[in-house]
Amino acid sequence: MGPQSERFEMRLDPDILSRIDTWRGKQDDIPSRAEAIRRLVEASLVNISMKDSEKLIISLLCDLHKAMKISDRIDGLDPNFIRSAIRDGHQWAIKWQYPGLLQNRYDAEETVKEVCDILEMWYRIESAYERLSANDKEYIKTNSDFGEDVKFEGFDGNNEIEHYSITRFLIDEMGRFSEFKGRADLNSHCQMVPVYQRMLEVFRPIWKKLLGRELNAKDIVEILNARVHPTMRHQ
Repeated sequence: MGPQSERFEMRLDPDILSRIDTWRGKQDDIPSRAEAIRRLVEASLVNISMKDSEKLIISLLCDLHKAMKISDRIDGLDPNFIRSAIRDGHQWAIKWQYPGLLQNRYDAEETVKEVCDILEMWYRIESAYERLSANDKEYIKTNSDFGEDVKFEGFDGNNEIEHYSITRFLIDEMGRFSEFKGRADLNSHCQMVPVYQRMLEVFRPIWKKLLGRELNAKDIVEILNARVHPTMRHQ
């Protein structure tokens, strides 16, 4: 996608504007009206293209689903809706109905690496913390603002959707970092990426020097205290 540098004026009637607001309200990140309109235009220009043979295969699969009396929906997909959309030439409706299924988005490799580093950092913090003595845990509580519940808080499911989605896929689908599996939804409900990035700056040099040992109480305090932005530490 190129830079969005071109501007033009658009006037819409209240009914269409209401339909746009309804659509954008169903998106994970609730885009602005301008962004919602841009996505809808892009979706209409880049429609789902199917060959006749592909339409036939999908229709037959939908019929098999019905004949085998499988439950109405499979992982949130409605085969009856999909078959109707294909039959009536409304392939665009499938993309509107299931925006996450057919999205043209790919995880950036640097984001995947960052998420893995963050999960590794928190795995090591939690693992080491659990093995510390009561005195060391008290030291951490006294010298950091984290309190007693030293646990990974996840990512913001609305504003950090790529980090959040990668995390869920690594844990739930790939079985990686299974220590975090089963924890609520790992949705922090506030933006955490900048916080974790500051922590990583401290963690990475320590990580390279561990050489077979776990993080100690001093290491953990140093990493946790990086959560607070430098400009706020002395206020």
